[in-house]
Amino acid sequence: MTIFSTLCTTFIFTGCSTKTTSGYYIPFVSKESSSSTNRNLNPLGEQEIRNSKAMHRATMRPYKVHGKWYYPTLAKVGDSQKGIASWYGPNFHAKKTSNGEVYDMHAMTAAHKTLPMNTMVKVDNLENGKSTIVRINDRGPFITGRIIDLSNKAAHAINMVGKGTVSVKITVLGFNAKIAKTKEEKQQTASVGRYYVQVGAFSKLEGAKITKRKFELILEDRYSVIIKSTDLNRVWISGFRSEEEAQDFKEANGLSGALIIAK
Repeated sequence: MTIFSTLCTTFIFTGCSTKTTSGYYIPFVSKESSSSTNRNLNPLGEQEIRNSKAMHRATMRPYKVHGKWYYPTLAKVGDSQKGIASWYGPNFHAKKTSNGEVYDMHAMTAAHKTLPMNTMVKVDNLENGKSTIVRINDRGPFITGRIIDLSNKAAHAINMVGKGTVSVKITVLGFNAKIAKTKEEKQQTASVGRYYVQVGAFSKLEGAKITKRKFELILEDRYSVIIKSTDLNRVWISGFRSEEEAQDFKEANGLSGALIIAK
């Protein structure tokens, strides 16, 4: 069953640019003047970064590459992911990244398909035990199995330049170019809201359970089905990062009568 529809809202990115072995990179275009953009220094170097509210609104919208929709996602300090890391360098040096910065292959940055921009992540090379910390400022890599595309400098830090790709674990350390240190900061969530699609409401719990099982059989792993019992037993599909993604799901699955719930 097709989960994602092509009716998702068009967004502020300009589209695909030059191709590399790691995929396509989508430049960010902001309508804000430079005077309204809040700029900070990367704590891992002297690189100037973009960190405005407008940038985050734009880069957290769904985008499409090679016919597939990607949905920038919620993230929490401590979230981790395993997969393949690649790296990109000279071909993109001094060109625009997805959030509108100038790519510097000598800075400690990386591309990720869905993490919020300026998320700080630790990258552990599972093949040699080396690790480094990078800031997300680009989108990619768009090749199955690859989860992060490191700058040239970051790739050197974990000794993977010659090999090209390695198995890694990435762990979220903080947001907005800051590494979480206090207890409160470590409980942070970079969130664009929580959305649910209600696919049924039943007076009897058994009816809700039957509907829950039905949707569990057809859903991809990225979504889950829950029952909210109040005055009725309501069946909600959870895991949507935006209203657009929830609407996309409804249209792709013929659920015109389903409700979108925002929390």
